[in-house]
Order: sequence, then structure tokens, then C-alpha cells
Amino acid sequence: MTTAYSLLLSVALTSLTLTGTFGADIINGKKVKKSSMLYMASVQIDEKHRCGGFLIDPSYVLTAAHCDKSGSMTVVLGTHNISAQGPNLRRYTVQHKHKHPNFKNVKTGNDIMLLKLSKKLKTSKGVKTIKILSEDKPLKPKSKCQVAGWGKTEQHNAVNDLLVTDVLPINFTTCQTLWKKLQKLPDNVLCAGGTKTKSGACQGDSGGPLVCSGKAVGIVSLDRCDSPNIPNIYTQISKYTVWIKKVIKGGA
Repeated sequence: MTTAYSLLLSVALTSLTLTGTFGADIINGKKVKKSSMLYMASVQIDEKHRCGGFLIDPSYVLTAAHCDKSGSMTVVLGTHNISAQGPNLRRYTVQHKHKHPNFKNVKTGNDIMLLKLSKKLKTSKGVKTIKILSEDKPLKPKSKCQVAGWGKTEQHNAVNDLLVTDVLPINFTTCQTLWKKLQKLPDNVLCAGGTKTKSGACQGDSGGPLVCSGKAVGIVSLDRCDSPNIPNIYTQISKYTVWIKKVIKGGA
């Protein structure tokens, strides 16, 4: 192990201890076209952006369980600009939070939560749902995937405009090797981005979707945006489709 690598690892471990693993920024992103990604949601606490999310049903937004926090939770939909003066901003109160029953913390996994909106949405030109991948199989290594959000950028500034970047899936064995000095990876996760690229997620984008071939396959959960060789970790949605369908069918 080189001295430089040891120093980088020490810094990464210190940062993980001090800042936790919440959030994710879009690194090297570009503005999303107005006509695309109309399922994206800003999950907010006391009207301040906390996490990303995405509409999978007219009444339910899917996000990460660690995005829950005390305060008044609302969801903003229908706009790519979440500033108070942003056009077409639609705010919905959260009627009920459905955290996965086995969620304890980000490190142990099951980082998934459904938010029941107080009002059933009518999908329109400005708001759409996205389908989730129900087939439980690994992503192909060269799958074309994207991650989007309102988190910090490579300049470490929070943004009002939704940004998106392309990412590639990372082999899980490779991902485990790269993460093993930081922590053991939880079960039911996917890896993408990082590994010497300049694109990926960072603080403020947790809960947003990993989208491959037009379907949501993962939820941003863990990231090391300050360590470019470490892939981002996503909750694998296909492992939770039975639970998701049960919650939505229950209607609570």
C-alpha cells in the first residue's frame, strides 16, 4: 500500500466518521431537459431540500429511508427548479411514511421508504410516474444508466436546477473490494459510478433513482463523492418489489 493511498484512505475514513453517508451530489452533471425525468421529486423538511425521490404511483414517492428527519416533510413535484420562485412548483404534504421494517441505518441496508402523498396526483405533461424494474437480476456491465438530483456539484454548491449525469454499473465483487477498507456493504445493493470517473452522486441526492433503460433500478444510498475511486451504492429496488406492492395495495 503506497503512502499516498494510505493517506487517501485515512482521509476517507475520517470523512465517513465525521459526516456520515447521508446524501449525494451530482458530480459533473448537466441540466435536465424540461420534457424529461418528470418523475423526479424533491423530498423536503420544513420546505428545505433534504433528498431526492421519484414518483412510482399517483399517490406514492419512493426514496431512501435515511432521508427521514424530524420536521414537516413535503414533496415538490412538477418542476426541475426547486427555488421558491421556480415555475410550476407543486408541493404536497406527506400523509404517511413507510420505512422498510428492517431498516436500522444506512450501513446495515434496507434503505428504502415509500411516502404516501396527501393527494392522489393526476399525471400530466409536467408530472409523470416511472416504472421500477421488477426482474431480480444483475445489471449488465455496460448498461446505460443515469442518476439525477439537486445535491451539491463538483464545486460543492447546492443547486436549484435538477442535474443529471451518466454512470456505469460496477461489478459487485469489484465494488466490495473497493469498499472493504471503509465498511462491509449491506445486502441487496447495486454499485455504479466512481472508480476513477468524474461522474456520480454526492450530498443532497440520496433517495434519487438510478435509471437504466428507462426504469428505476436503484435508490441512492451510500456515496464517497470525496473519494473518486469508490463507487456509489444504491438500494436494489427489485429486491423489494413485493414489499412495495403490498404497501401500495394497502393504501395507507
